[in-house]
Amino acid sequence: MSSEHKLDSPFAVSFDNVVKTFGDRRILNGQTFSVKAGELFVIIGPSGTGKSVTLKLIAGLLRPSAGTVKVLDQEVAALSPQKLSALRRRVGLLFQGGALLGWKTLAENIALPLAEHGGVSRAEIDRRVTEALAEVGLQEAGALYPSEVSGGMLKRAAFARAIIENPDVLLFDEPTSGLDPVMAFTIDSLIRKINRSHHAACIVVTHDLVGALRYADRIGFLKNGQFLTIGTPEEIMHSELPEVKAFLNPEHSEVVYG
Repeated sequence: MSSEHKLDSPFAVSFDNVVKTFGDRRILNGQTFSVKAGELFVIIGPSGTGKSVTLKLIAGLLRPSAGTVKVLDQEVAALSPQKLSALRRRVGLLFQGGALLGWKTLAENIALPLAEHGGVSRAEIDRRVTEALAEVGLQEAGALYPSEVSGGMLKRAAFARAIIENPDVLLFDEPTSGLDPVMAFTIDSLIRKINRSHHAACIVVTHDLVGALRYADRIGFLKNGQFLTIGTPEEIMHSELPEVKAFLNPEHSEVVYG
């Protein structure tokens, strides 16, 4: 974490009894957890259980129906639009589809957060884009357009855009979806590398259990809007919870999920 961003609390992100509803549907049902600065926390669980909603609450794209979401010592729902905008500059988000603009080059896409917020010279933007491209292994690809590169390169370019402002919190929504095993391993390794080099709190939503077990500090298993268990990869692997065992062994999932 940047030295100018010291926290009063050891936690970069914390949820306290958070409920999120959409009409009559309750997506999160009293969710409580915390992630420390520099920690790599992975959220797994069945589809539709609130994983992506959790990321949107952290990013301030949604507000909780009840409970408290704190990010970098600030209660997100209580922030003014101006303070929320400032907080979002400290939170990087890698969307599932990458969300790159097709009419801009990879370098131009990566530069967008700096260009939109202003106050950064053209020379400084170019320098930081060059550094970000190098960090994700795309040194020679900055002039290419999204339609000219592979899915793995698109993900890495989106990754570079997410880290361009050196955020204190990084959020990843299904970062390896649609990738072959080799490229998925590359992205997993990149997540761990950035987590260590930037000392950012990283929260990853994924169905890629193999990757999660390889790089996570802790894993939370989310079902029906609550964490059934949170533990180290080893603890998750040896969990006796039927829901977790079914997730680890999909051929037996009918026992739990019908």
